[in-house]
Amino acid sequence: MSKKIIGDVMLKRLYLRKLPEILRDLIIDGKFSCSDNNLLSLENSPLKVTDAFYCNYNKLITLKGCTQFVGGFACNETNITSLEGCPQDVITFFNCNNNRLTSLVGAPKRIYGYFECGENNLTSLIGAPEYVGGNFNCGQNKLTSLEGCPKYVGGDFFCRNNGVQFSEKQIRAVCDVKGSIFNVDILYNRNW
Repeated sequence: MSKKIIGDVMLKRLYLRKLPEILRDLIIDGKFSCSDNNLLSLENSPLKVTDAFYCNYNKLITLKGCTQFVGGFACNETNITSLEGCPQDVITFFNCNNNRLTSLVGAPKRIYGYFECGENNLTSLIGAPEYVGGNFNCGQNKLTSLEGCPKYVGGDFFCRNNGVQFSEKQIRAVCDVKGSIFNVDILYNRNW
């Protein structure tokens, strides 16, 4: 039988290498953060998190063992190369920016908010959600193809600084984008 915590559970910056076993059967009616630790996996994750689940800024090499039902999900700035094991029931947002992803296979099929997969090593969008209710950002990858692109994006579509500069016409041919398309490459001055 699972137990429930009403409120946020914050385990940030505790130098954890593993999540405590006591979390495994918990339903958290609030946010859960295990960010900024030394976690390599998400084994012992809570059963369900009704608000956002933050596991960013860790040394994660896998998402296996992760909570499958979350309000939002942030696994940006880790060492993951795959989305295998990530939550499949995500409502508000999904952020997997700045990792080592070479594929989006394993991503949820529907996101009602925004989806961020920029700053990875993606060459295509195979595995991306089919439906994104908010913005979609796949900028700063190595995209050579729009294959796997979402069929619907309810917000803006960001596709800057990739291997190929896709035209607005090319993007709209494969995706029903309700907002604007940002596809012009920007040179960043990293010496500010």
